[in-house]
Amino acid sequence: MRLCPLLLIAFFAFSCSTKQAPLNKFSDPSIIKIYDLKDRRSTDSLLTFMRSENSVYRREAALAFGSVQDSAASLMLGSALLEDSDIEVQKNAAFALGQTGGTQAVNALIPALHNKDKYVLREVLQALGKTIKKNDFNVLMNFQSNDSISQEGLAFAYYYLRLRGISDSTITRKTALFLANKYSYMTRMAAAFYFVRPPKILEKGFEEKLIVAAQHDKSPDVRMAAVNGFRHLEPTEAVYILKEVMHTEKDPRVRVNAMKACTSFSFAEGQEVLFLGLNDSIEMVQVVASEIIRAKSGDAKRDIKPKKIADQLTVSKSTRVKANLFGAWLNAFPKEDKTGEIIKIYASAPVYYRSLLLSALGETKSPAEQKAFDFISTELFNPKSEKVILSTAASAMASINKNSETKILSKKFLEVYKKAITQNTDVAVTGIFAEVLMNPNLKYKEEIKNLTFLYDAMAKLSLPKDIESLQPLENAVAYLEGKEKPVPLKNEFNHPIDWNLVKTIPTNHSVTIKTAKGDIVLNLLVEDDPGSVANFVSLVNRGYYNGKFFHRVVPNFVIQTGCNRGDGYGSENYSIRSEFTMKKYTTGSVGMASAGKDTEGTQWFITHSPTLHLDGKYSLFAQTIRGMDIIDKIEVGDIIIKVSLPQKEE
Repeated sequence: MRLCPLLLIAFFAFSCSTKQAPLNKFSDPSIIKIYDLKDRRSTDSLLTFMRSENSVYRREAALAFGSVQDSAASLMLGSALLEDSDIEVQKNAAFALGQTGGTQAVNALIPALHNKDKYVLREVLQALGKTIKKNDFNVLMNFQSNDSISQEGLAFAYYYLRLRGISDSTITRKTALFLANKYSYMTRMAAAFYFVRPPKILEKGFEEKLIVAAQHDKSPDVRMAAVNGFRHLEPTEAVYILKEVMHTEKDPRVRVNAMKACTSFSFAEGQEVLFLGLNDSIEMVQVVASEIIRAKSGDAKRDIKPKKIADQLTVSKSTRVKANLFGAWLNAFPKEDKTGEIIKIYASAPVYYRSLLLSALGETKSPAEQKAFDFISTELFNPKSEKVILSTAASAMASINKNSETKILSKKFLEVYKKAITQNTDVAVTGIFAEVLMNPNLKYKEEIKNLTFLYDAMAKLSLPKDIESLQPLENAVAYLEGKEKPVPLKNEFNHPIDWNLVKTIPTNHSVTIKTAKGDIVLNLLVEDDPGSVANFVSLVNRGYYNGKFFHRVVPNFVIQTGCNRGDGYGSENYSIRSEFTMKKYTTGSVGMASAGKDTEGTQWFITHSPTLHLDGKYSLFAQTIRGMDIIDKIEVGDIIIKVSLPQKEE
């Protein structure tokens, strides 16, 4: 039967309208090829795309080298930065050169400071901050930033120099100028974070600007970074303002960082601020205050009053705070033994509280050392102990050993280490104890003559799953044999990206994390990190994350989950590749946890606030779009009830 022309037109119009649009950019086979080559770290093949007539492919290839980080590509990346007609190619090439580093990268970046495009300039400046050497500092010192975009790049350049530990007094003063409210949010952020980094700044000339930013900046993100920078002020001046911040600041993240600033002061200098933190209405502020009190307790015996700690132990409702205060007590008042009280609470406590209490026992000193040692040993070799208990017991044992002031248990520690490693008690325990054996202050190099137990342990482990234990074992053997530290282990390519799965994931795909405290909704960034997203979606489809614990919570930093052991040492027997982009870690960013480049697997974290030092170092594969209030309430031991994708929501 023939169709009339009008019917034919209608038919083809209907066919076109019903044709499914691509869900993401990976409908293009060439883009898949570029990302697959990036995943396989295939430099030579990727370089062919840098010569493509298609600017989109050149852009993607240049960006890919930010993850590959092979200096063999630096020459072509430099040519692209200086000569390519496409602005996006230039930007991506600058980013990749900054990620790669080396002399060739710097040699290409310096002349690019004459680029007329402010967005390219921003990337060039940031890349120079990551790569430039001190003898070329004048290049950055003489650069004139006349617009908000290049100013942001220069502020980040200064921040990266500080991150690398090579900034100087001139850069410090120039950075302080960027704290003024007339500059953009990102410029002020970079400048404020500059002052968070250690070590202590000795030069002067920044104090007033930092104080103004901490108290009056319009963004709490800038205020929290600036107040953390008070660690570089004179204690008397800093504490006076920190107390005011604790009374007037509404954002609890700023108050958390007020606590962190006290890490640079003695206990006597910072105790008023710390006890304000202990009595704060928000638990994460209390936790940080208790952690700092615990850390300083050993050197503050004359300043800490037992009654003050005892009163806080009575009123605190947070198990984490209580455990830290128990640790502080054991450290400061060893003769007023509380180990028996801790062990009694331990008997009926939930698993993560028991872990915290074991960690506190690691602060025990003479005369209660033997009691704590025996109890920790029992838990360490108890076949019913959970993984989180085993790894915490090992860390607590190592802590007692390190802090021991007597010789009573000196030989017994080594017996425990050998027994645990020989019996393969636990892979995490093996790695922790291998680290202890390398402590020169403990002098195990003089005592251990036969290394067979370490070689046998190494033979039982394999990559990629056991990299976090294999590396310290290799390092321990080299140390005990008097050899140079071995080259860091690397995971070989072992887990190709599932491109069929990637092509089914929409660019705006969301995932819901259901917890007892409420739901967290994430947007998956499949076009930026297809390998990480595909891995995550595959695990979600298997129900892998259902029932997993949030095993790590660092106040005003991250919450972390996805460990199959529940203590951070767990993974599956594969690893995926790191994927780095120009995206920055902001509040609610979701990144893959790793033990170094290309070691990612199942664990991931969500940030409480901007965390600039993670940029370009951890795969950022999702962003929180709802539930930040829930993220701020998550505690260690909270459970993921279910993770679901839209089509599987009930």
